[in-house]
Amino acid sequence: IFYFLCRLVRCVRCPVAYHATDLCMAAGSVVLSNNSIVCPNHFTPRRGVKNHEHVNVSWCFVCTEGGSLLCCESCPAAFHRECLNIEMPKGSWYCNDCKAGKKPRYKDIVWVKVGRYRWWPAEVSHPKTIPENIQRMRHDVGEFPVHFFGSNDYLWTYQARVFPYMDVDANSKEKMGKGVDATYKKALEEAAVRFRELQAEKELRQLQEDRKNDRKPPPYKHIKVNRPIGKVQIFTADLSEIPRCNCKKTDDSPCGMDSECINRMLLYECHPQVCPAAERCLNQAFTKRQYSQVEIFRTLSRGWGLRCVHDIKKGQFVSEYVGEVIDEEECRSRIRHAQDNNICNFYMLTLDKDRIIDAGPKGNEARFMNHSCQPNCETQKWTVNGDTRVGLFALIDIAAGTELTFNYNLECLGNRKTVCKCGASNCSGFLGLRPKNNPPPDDKDRKLKRRGHGKRKKKVVLTKEREDECFICGDGGQMVSCKKPGCPKVYHADCLNLTKRPAGRWECPWHQCDICSKEAASFCELCVSSYCCQHRDGLLFISKLDGKLSCSAHDPCGEPLEEQCRPCESQVSLLMPFYSCPTRNVSFQCNYVRSQPLTCQNNCYINI
Repeated sequence: IFYFLCRLVRCVRCPVAYHATDLCMAAGSVVLSNNSIVCPNHFTPRRGVKNHEHVNVSWCFVCTEGGSLLCCESCPAAFHRECLNIEMPKGSWYCNDCKAGKKPRYKDIVWVKVGRYRWWPAEVSHPKTIPENIQRMRHDVGEFPVHFFGSNDYLWTYQARVFPYMDVDANSKEKMGKGVDATYKKALEEAAVRFRELQAEKELRQLQEDRKNDRKPPPYKHIKVNRPIGKVQIFTADLSEIPRCNCKKTDDSPCGMDSECINRMLLYECHPQVCPAAERCLNQAFTKRQYSQVEIFRTLSRGWGLRCVHDIKKGQFVSEYVGEVIDEEECRSRIRHAQDNNICNFYMLTLDKDRIIDAGPKGNEARFMNHSCQPNCETQKWTVNGDTRVGLFALIDIAAGTELTFNYNLECLGNRKTVCKCGASNCSGFLGLRPKNNPPPDDKDRKLKRRGHGKRKKKVVLTKEREDECFICGDGGQMVSCKKPGCPKVYHADCLNLTKRPAGRWECPWHQCDICSKEAASFCELCVSSYCCQHRDGLLFISKLDGKLSCSAHDPCGEPLEEQCRPCESQVSLLMPFYSCPTRNVSFQCNYVRSQPLTCQNNCYINI
């Protein structure tokens, strides 16, 4: 983990070894002496202890959807086989992290499962820092104490009931909805703050260690132009095929950024022998390599980066992205080789449908430019002398000393998404995901928008995208989720009598009438029973127990919906936005905008 100049401690039962520091040693290790331990791999769950039962999450760690999942037998991780792009394994299966021997460490922020409670954020505590009464509690090799956020509670747990807290959890506000329990909301806020504190400490340590060990960027061969590999060709156009612009030598800035050069507008570079402006032409940045002056530097948390030495104006050419030009077959071969050898850094960029630029082994300074969800540069594909070239251009005015970034638009493969560390306010959390929002480029635009709208915007209440338990039986596990927009329901395939996971845009039975299978208009809130406007009369009831709309299976004592409010129908007026029913001590709000008599039916009023 960190290459400290300190002694190693070794497990007496297996070949595992760690540096003798809390930063490296796995949580749950039992120290026997100065150089010997018993590592957490030797944990044996006790029968009958609920907190020793292995539990897996009910969603895929890659796409966050439910369904038929491949579960790791060492930790709570679960994946779709399709998301991993692997064949169904035979026998026991372990995720890549567990295969690599990764374990929770002290001061890690994790999600913990306790009984049937929801996953709760907690910090892995060192046994020396916890209260004495917690230390005296019975615990075995491999168990470690966690301190729950939002409370002063502690628990001894182990690897099979925790999974790591990620950057995207700290930035996400989806779990902060209006209906969220105050204690849980407090826990989420505390976890996000603590996670950022620990991340900053870790990044500082990593930077200090990197500066000791890596004073120079990793080696690569510097080249000035693209180099074709194998059967790949670099095209060269005849002079007669190169487009001619209408600029003149006498213009103030012929073919410049502010000119009306037709070639520049169409992303064509002028040729010195064809352009009417000849040697005065300002649209030959690729050919003349008119790059902005940049320098490579070590970032705090994202390895090596690139920053500008002088100011760069919006739209100005920064650099060409140069490397080896390869085909798809060679690209797949290189990616396979990188995955087999645990190489995490890729420098591939699509040139066209048949060619890819790989700046890994050979390239120029542009290969060090990092990703950002709110970048200050962008890639543009230009035609230069008949061939396609990729250039990086400034999206905004960039001050000297600013790091240069662009959006990778990366498609992620493998058993986990690549965590994004750009730190932008609209960061999506992972590479390849669309940023959450696009903030206005400057304060002027923000002020103009505020002046243009006098009314306050309504607060948007964020709801949970997917429920955790089956809507039919109420248990967790492998789920099938409804793909109808706004529907959070999930089901066990067995509960729906499905023999296999439905493909494509599948909608759950809650949205079809039980009698005619047409689109449902009224729904039982406690089961999948639903009915269209024709068949709902007499089949749905307003429960006397909790006021919910339900079918006879849940409230046989309830009266039909239209019967319950019939005595007070005369009081309903089209001018009354709110209505109290004297028969039931319940208030309703009008949910219909039609010029017709209203009743307290499901399509006319919503319970408030």
